[in-house]
Amino acid sequence: GYRVSLQGNFFGRNHTYITFPEYNPRKHIKLDPPLNIQSNVTASKCQIWWSMPWYLVEILQCELQYKEYGMSWEIALNKTPPSYLPQIEIEATELRSGIAYIARVRCKVAENEDSYHSQWSEWSQTTVFQRPGVPKLSEKILNTRTIQFLFIPLSFGTLLYLFWNCKSSQKASPALTFPRQLLSFSHSIICTMGILR
Repeated sequence: GYRVSLQGNFFGRNHTYITFPEYNPRKHIKLDPPLNIQSNVTASKCQIWWSMPWYLVEILQCELQYKEYGMSWEIALNKTPPSYLPQIEIEATELRSGIAYIARVRCKVAENEDSYHSQWSEWSQTTVFQRPGVPKLSEKILNTRTIQFLFIPLSFGTLLYLFWNCKSSQKASPALTFPRQLLSFSHSIICTMGILR
C-alpha cells in the first residue's frame, strides 16, 4: 500500500496532513464505461450486448437500465445479467409493442472479488430498440369479416352467372350438368366459409 498525505503552507508554516495512512490503489478503482452497446429485437425477446476488456470480464458485474424513449432515467428499470458475459435478454412480455426503448449499461468490480474494489463506472452510450407491433384481435376479426363480406356477394354473383350460362346451354343440349355444377360449387363455398371462421 501507499501512504497519501497532503502538505501545505498555512499562515507561514508548513504542515503535513495524513489523508490515507494506507492507500491501496487496487481498492479504489473507477472503470471506464462499457463500449459498443448494441441491441437486436425479435418477436420473443430483445438481446443487448456490449464490449469490455476481455481480461476483466470475469471479475466485473454489470447493470443495465432501460426505459421508454423520452421518459426520465429516474423511472428506468434495472436488470443484472445472470452471468459475467457482457450480454442480457429482455423478454418481449416486458416491453410494450410499438414503443421505442432506450438502454444503457455500467460496470464495477464484482462484490465477491477480494483483490480489487471499485465504484460504478459512468453509464455507457445508449442503444435504442423497439418491439415490433403485433396486430390486435379486433384487427384480425376485421380482416376476417372483410373477407367474408367480399366473398359472399362474389359467390352469389358466380352462382347467378353459372345458372344463367347453364340455363342457356341446356336449351342446346338437355344433359343435366347444371345440378352437379351447382352442388359442387355450393359445397366448395360452404367449406371455404367454414375455414374462414
